[in-house]
Amino acid sequence: MRFLVTGGGGFLGSHLCERLLKSGHSVVALDDFSNGERENIRGLGDLGEFEVLEYDVTMPFHVDVDGIFNLACPASPIQYQRHPTRTTKTAILGAINCLELAKKLDVPVLQASTSEVYGDPLESPQVEEYWGNVNPIGIRACYDEGKRAAETLFVDYHREFSVDIRIARIFNTYGPRMALNDGRVVTQLVTQALRGEPLTIYGDGEQTRSFCYVDDLVSGIVALFFATGEHRPINLGNPAPISMAQLAAEVIYLTASPSRVSYLPLPQDDPASREPDIQRATKVLDWHPLVERKDGLAATIADIRSRM
Repeated sequence: MRFLVTGGGGFLGSHLCERLLKSGHSVVALDDFSNGERENIRGLGDLGEFEVLEYDVTMPFHVDVDGIFNLACPASPIQYQRHPTRTTKTAILGAINCLELAKKLDVPVLQASTSEVYGDPLESPQVEEYWGNVNPIGIRACYDEGKRAAETLFVDYHREFSVDIRIARIFNTYGPRMALNDGRVVTQLVTQALRGEPLTIYGDGEQTRSFCYVDDLVSGIVALFFATGEHRPINLGNPAPISMAQLAAEVIYLTASPSRVSYLPLPQDDPASREPDIQRATKVLDWHPLVERKDGLAATIADIRSRM
């Protein structure tokens, strides 16, 4: 099959392109490289038929493919808060353009949504039926509400035009190729530890996240895409929460760093917890994470060390 991956130059997008190519498919990666990195996809052409289109997903496009994965959107707070209106446009217009193409070609299309649709949740773990607790005018709203609107568009295109949609609600993911300067907690802590700098923790460090290694996450995305008739949102993540203070301690141990922890004020609307309920993914996709955190962190640390 021939697939289009928007945001194919990004952290997650590049891993998805690689997996599809290794599975024998051909891939077109569409990216304007405002956040993605060309280095992420260097050499992927050696794995099979691979094409790169440097293009802005907010503009209509046409590529003849058998399926679409829409991953185009800045995903770290530093990235999306730097250009909030562009982030909202990317989330919404990108979704519309992918849906229009899927409608025209009559092919499946998958939306890479996010756990951020749950906002600062009032219940944990988060199940797909939970509507969330989102501040629509906060500094994270461009991303949170952009992704929520994209989900609305996907579901309504299915209801009105019978477009064959998939919606993956992706929880915190980590692994090789993460940008070193985008402020995500794993890369931030690892780079600080490797430099011997204080590890930055916000608030009291008791807020929790659930980290899924990128290989596991990509397996879930691919399984969802090929799950015929599954049009509901599905959580993809690792249901093993860890506090930020504990994560910092693990990073210090794994890097053998002399660093200590530095506590800073908690940013606005920073969620207290992120923990996916993955019962739907386990039942429908027969999917669950396999990589232990210590192994995933070791691979991530090795990758970051090689690029610093």
